[in-house]
Amino acid sequence: MTVSGPEGTGSVRHRVHPAWGVAAVAFVSLLAAAGFRAAPGALMVPLNEEFGWSTTVMSLAVSVNLLLYGLTAPFAAALMDRFGMRRVVASALALVALGAGGSILMSASWQLVVFWGVLIGLGTGSMALVFAATVANRWFVRRRGLVMGVLTAGSATGQLIFLPPVAALAESSGWRAASLLVAAVALAAVPVAWLVLRDHPEDRGVLPFGADPATYVAPARVHGGAAKRAVEGLAYASGRRDFWALAAAFAICGATTNGLIGIHFIPSAHDHGMSTTVAAGLLAVVGVFDIVGTIASGWLTDSFDPRLLLVAYYAFRGVGLLLLPWLLSETVHPSMIAFIVIYGLDWVATVPPTAALCRELFGERGTIVFGWVFASHQLGAAGAALGAGIIRDTLGTYTYAWWGGAALCAIAAILSILVRRSPGGVPVLVPVPVEQGPPVPGEL
Repeated sequence: MTVSGPEGTGSVRHRVHPAWGVAAVAFVSLLAAAGFRAAPGALMVPLNEEFGWSTTVMSLAVSVNLLLYGLTAPFAAALMDRFGMRRVVASALALVALGAGGSILMSASWQLVVFWGVLIGLGTGSMALVFAATVANRWFVRRRGLVMGVLTAGSATGQLIFLPPVAALAESSGWRAASLLVAAVALAAVPVAWLVLRDHPEDRGVLPFGADPATYVAPARVHGGAAKRAVEGLAYASGRRDFWALAAAFAICGATTNGLIGIHFIPSAHDHGMSTTVAAGLLAVVGVFDIVGTIASGWLTDSFDPRLLLVAYYAFRGVGLLLLPWLLSETVHPSMIAFIVIYGLDWVATVPPTAALCRELFGERGTIVFGWVFASHQLGAAGAALGAGIIRDTLGTYTYAWWGGAALCAIAAILSILVRRSPGGVPVLVPVPVEQGPPVPGEL
């Protein structure tokens, strides 16, 4: 295959490298999947009013969602290697649409677990951040950290776009209309993903963005054993102390974002007299600043020690959670706005440095190992979502849940600095077992 130019533009010159088109569609797909993942917090109040389900019961369904969202991730990374990104992503979006649309038929709490928990958990987990890492690692050599930051921000953008209309629809037309909105958007993203996504740059006759044609060697393609590779990745990583430090810190990240604020901020604000729509609007503002914070974090990750970035992010988050019980009130005031801005900038700014450390420490296994680290993120989120619901039902307040989250952030900061980097920050070369299959046309 002939390539030309410093960006590896291939035999046909492109004004814009195809990698950016793939990244754009990945962003849209992550945005669509994020829609219903953000919705449960806005729908808990109307579901309680219609069915009388307790916070604990609804938190259980959300916990199943978050748990499957995380546990699916490492297998999804391996499945993308085996079957291709667009097949996995299109199927995942269809599952999200089925779960969101089917939920309008609910009449019992166990159905909430099936639709919110199982179907949507599997669907969103099949993309999640391992999808972002797969796109960034395959399609980019330069700007990889920045791209990872932009794609990570796709989840926040889904929250930004969907949460206010979901909350408004739930109040004006009922929660079923809100669920159908999310289902429609997820379904509409399926053909876009199918038409534009490609698995490897070679499929478009180009090298990854920023690759040097003189030195670039395409990685071996994988033709089988997706589940086996996922498990082998965990077995290899679990023997390293650094993996456990990253996994534990990222579990705390999930607990203090998706598990606590993402699910329980709106009900907690409602406890203080704030309307659901206003509280949802505040979470949407978190999404606005998260876009800025995550993209900036991706840029910083390309230039600074990822461990120091993680220490700073967890420290700021812990201070915010410590002060939150005194900030919640019936109305929005300047100190609450300050909390929203800081928490937004920090929301998933942890992802680019965490993904970079996985790539640096585990080489070619880095994406699958990041999938397992991300699974720990969702385990933390699931535990916090359920735990905060139990605290609220038992003590009548969320205060102790917020303070517990602040304490966990201090632990995460300590764990992050304990991670040992590779000498010079150079990715390690780890042999990856590959089952041989028929040659891939156009493979370098």
